Amino acid sequence: MNDYAEYDGLGLAELVKTGAVSPAELVEEAIARIEKHDGALNAVVYRAFEEARRDAGGELPEGSFRGVPFLVKDLGCPVAGMPRTSGSRFLKDEVPAEDGELTKRFRATGVVIVGKTNTPEHGITGTTESALLGPCRNPWNPDHIAGGSSGGAASATAAGMVPLAHASDGLGSIRIPAACCGLFGVKPTRDRNPNTASGEDRDRVNGMSVDHVVSRSVRDSAAMLDATGYPENASPYAVPAKDRPYLDEVTTPPGTLRIAFSGATPGGRPIDPEIREALEATAELLVELGHEVEERDIDIDWRGLYRAQGATGAANLAAGVEEMTERIGRAPEEDDFERLTWSSVKLGRKLDGVTVMQGLRTLRTLAREILAFYDTCDVMLTPVLGTVPPPVGFIDPVNLEPREVQRRQGRTFPFTPPVNITGQPAMSMPLATSTEGLPIGMHFIARYADEATLFRLAGQLEEARPWRDRRPPIFG
Repeated sequence: MNDYAEYDGLGLAELVKTGAVSPAELVEEAIARIEKHDGALNAVVYRAFEEARRDAGGELPEGSFRGVPFLVKDLGCPVAGMPRTSGSRFLKDEVPAEDGELTKRFRATGVVIVGKTNTPEHGITGTTESALLGPCRNPWNPDHIAGGSSGGAASATAAGMVPLAHASDGLGSIRIPAACCGLFGVKPTRDRNPNTASGEDRDRVNGMSVDHVVSRSVRDSAAMLDATGYPENASPYAVPAKDRPYLDEVTTPPGTLRIAFSGATPGGRPIDPEIREALEATAELLVELGHEVEERDIDIDWRGLYRAQGATGAANLAAGVEEMTERIGRAPEEDDFERLTWSSVKLGRKLDGVTVMQGLRTLRTLAREILAFYDTCDVMLTPVLGTVPPPVGFIDPVNLEPREVQRRQGRTFPFTPPVNITGQPAMSMPLATSTEGLPIGMHFIARYADEATLFRLAGQLEEARPWRDRRPPIFG
């Protein structure tokens, strides 16, 4: 099947449904492409080929993605019998005994899990480079990052190994790799997908971390969220139900939207000229499509927001390490973690309860200020990155001093974190290309729980500026 990589997930599922191809044949196509490309990319860190062959040869659920090869990120999201290292030497031997709730929902769609994808240690950085798993590379140019923390998922999907893959997003980890690799990526509303994806509801960074997929088509993302995005029993934070399937929204005209756009970064540093040019071109496209577009910034205490997020994030990581210690049966030593991770753990252990609670109170207050901005617009547009995807090793969480890592991250990824704090849905769309041929992603943010507007707008933009025929050098 030479054209395997030309299909999206729903397209492959339709071939299975009509009998044109079998799930077993699709698994072999995925395996062949992983073996062909992964030596250059290091996207797939655990190969579950025999498990996939067994599953594809058995009875698969009659879901929307029946028979479609699929990859799960090696962070959170337990898959029974497969390693879950979280990119960390401390957890390199951990193997969950049972599927997590989100894994069960993925399987119910009929996907066949063929492996696990690369991630940085505990998903902390916007680049996928770790001491344990090594750097993941971009199929558009292997010298450049694939983004993070879902870099392995994005690299594998962009290279045509699978049509879509599991990803998660704590401060941008779906949207950043989607932008770096030329994919579509939606961060859903907080708790739209099950928050026990990692097996523990408490292990979700106070609700800031969410799960979904990266994909090559808008409709795959919509269909998967239709299948997985319904409330868990006893969830204390269940989100409002959608009005109708998101897959229907993709082909529904969005009408005239009020769209604000901004290239202003929280620290005031200008974005790269190429990124600014792409932002302005996207704003012009939106005007051509009939939307009301205005350049406006959100004016809040950004320094206070990031200070509060840093404190609460460090405390959360320190608490998580205590739980890891219970599971592993020993306390970690300094060389069990990379320097960036260990410095955050040490900070979290030093913070007192009052400081952490002050941080949480600040985040809640500032989130209200951000959400109030959306009383005056339907969608906010920013870039995803402030620069083009940098070279592998530029951010380098393994070898650089933690302060320098964070400085470089702040320059490269200034736009995505606030959406995790507010819980809003947001998406990255591959609407531009740099002079070096690297993808540039545009970032669209909607009101809380309003994925419907995003999918309508995404369907319109995908038709107006299609990317289906744009392929990286490492593909197929």
